[in-house]
Amino acid sequence: MSLQFDHYSIQPLDTSKPEDFYHLIATNRLRLEDFFAGTVAKTMTLEATKAYCHAIDARVATKQYIPFIIVDRHTNQWVGLLDVKNIDWESAIAELGYFIDVNYEGRGLTSKALGLLMNYLKETYPLKQLLCRVASENIASKQVALRNGFQFEKKVANDYTTTKGKTVDLDYYVLRL
Repeated sequence: MSLQFDHYSIQPLDTSKPEDFYHLIATNRLRLEDFFAGTVAKTMTLEATKAYCHAIDARVATKQYIPFIIVDRHTNQWVGLLDVKNIDWESAIAELGYFIDVNYEGRGLTSKALGLLMNYLKETYPLKQLLCRVASENIASKQVALRNGFQFEKKVANDYTTTKGKTVDLDYYVLRL
């Protein structure tokens, strides 16, 4: 599976390339540490990233997690991550997460990639609802959700504790398929 737009592609995360995964996270570590805390913590070194890739493979095999990467086809560089997580197959609900490399921000890539991925998910999986949970102060991420048809559902106060121990509100955006 490969979805393409402009000179980018969306592909399943290739866990046989832990170096690329490590580089993507390392480049963005400071800005990801609060809201991709698990991923950041498990990719502190290349060796840790290799182990994390094995854990990802196990979660993918049991359909608990479906990660994708955004690749710049001109450079072959991994420039973003999209993931389907907290999947409840009985209720047909899943959460989407996403981030783009700091060097690729502001180009609309995340919005385009998420739109293509959502179409793929609709055609491939029996999901009825998608959810994005976004820090209330993360304007760019909220715009990505809204551009892709998600509707603001609610704000949940003190819903998430960052790696620095700060409790923040999250905005919930829902898309019924």
